Amino acid sequence: MSEIEMQSTAEAAQQTPGLTQWQRVSNTFTAPSKTFADIKRGNKSWWLPWLILAVVSYIFFAAVATKITMRTVVDNQLRLDPKTEERMAQATPEQREMTSKISVGVTEGFFIAAPVVVLAVVACGSLVLWGTINFVFGGKATYGSIFVVYIFAWLPSIVKTLLGTVVIFAGAAPETFNIKNFAPTNLGAFLPTDTNKALYSLATSLDAVTIWTLVLLGMGIAIVAGVKRSSGYIAVFGWWALIVLVGVGWAAAFG
Repeated sequence: MSEIEMQSTAEAAQQTPGLTQWQRVSNTFTAPSKTFADIKRGNKSWWLPWLILAVVSYIFFAAVATKITMRTVVDNQLRLDPKTEERMAQATPEQREMTSKISVGVTEGFFIAAPVVVLAVVACGSLVLWGTINFVFGGKATYGSIFVVYIFAWLPSIVKTLLGTVVIFAGAAPETFNIKNFAPTNLGAFLPTDTNKALYSLATSLDAVTIWTLVLLGMGIAIVAGVKRSSGYIAVFGWWALIVLVGVGWAAAFG
């Protein structure tokens, strides 16, 4: 191929129209490499997947608030933590009521602030992955491209959230509802609540939707950084494994 032909091919590639927002969202589930390649080309709009995540989180919030109630959510978490339950039993009725109100308020506040929390987590996680893929694996990704990849890779979480919503409306018993494990997408969901805390933490971490998200994230950062996909997977799953080990260790020590 002559130099002129090569230049024409490059110019044609640059002029190829990018995907629409909806195409990037749908391709995240059906052809994720197309979405991430489009991000690499410079199409970094992320408001639609973020908006979808926000809407689905509020749907789940409404289901929990109306069918379970925030007070029940807090009481259930208390029962699942024997040490905290023991401390509460030693408190006065007034102290227990005040603690319960504060816990309910914090839980509701977390739900309300969920879209902002997502952005904060993505911002911090993107910084870690940007440094890892560039300085450890020799990538050339920008922080912005990693940020956008992260938000799109988070889209599978809506599957878990919607499944949790269906479970609630299908008649989940409020007194057994666990806000930390609300959908049967991991091994922990099938274990009794009195399971060893470290084992339960490990089983809960083996979540199908989480692994799906990690695979997308590893693929995405590898594409935008211009490195092998194996490098992206090692970077993402390496950090995930570290987080899981810390969680299991914490549960073993203080659970």
